[in-house]
Amino acid sequence: TGPLTRGKPSVTDSLPVNLSENDLLRLSASLDAHSEHPLAEAIVQAAKNRSLSFAPCNDFDSITGQGVKGRIENQLHFLGNRRLMGTLGISIEPVSNKAEALESQGKTVVFVSTDTTLLGAIAIADTIKDNSSHAINDLKARDMDIYMLTGDNEKTAQAIANQCGIQHVFANVLPSEKADKVKSLQTKGLKVAMVGDGINDAPALAQANVGIAM
Repeated sequence: TGPLTRGKPSVTDSLPVNLSENDLLRLSASLDAHSEHPLAEAIVQAAKNRSLSFAPCNDFDSITGQGVKGRIENQLHFLGNRRLMGTLGISIEPVSNKAEALESQGKTVVFVSTDTTLLGAIAIADTIKDNSSHAINDLKARDMDIYMLTGDNEKTAQAIANQCGIQHVFANVLPSEKADKVKSLQTKGLKVAMVGDGINDAPALAQANVGIAM
């Protein structure tokens, strides 16, 4: 979704579980202060906008395609997607319905937990670039099929795709899986041009017939 959006995501909603919104945002920002992901920057900025103080975070680590973890106040905390919560065995039931409603609006929802307990969720949204739909329509007019290849979940990805007029969506795709998706299209006899991040998408860009790094 990155090439289609402005790249300036912001926090729009928070769904705390048994703690305040400020405490949920403070913990999340304390973790994400160590991350370079655009969604992390949005959470950090939201905490700064509320003048929240960050807690020290130790043992920080990024979990590829899932999220991040770190130790805050002697407790291991995690922030990431549904896949991460599933890996941890954390139930998202307390916020599941509201999270799905937010995702259907094109927002990305990240979940916050300890190693045993869900603490809540935070929704983040970016806006589509003014010229994205025009560019997609122009490519379609040249008899090109457009596919969205994203790590976002199905609901979020489909909402963004609908705004841009994209019919084909591969969602919940890890960075390591993107090259396989490109290859699957090539095995059908298609010539593939891939537009993506020059770091995370490097294998897919190399696999494509034409790789365009942004």
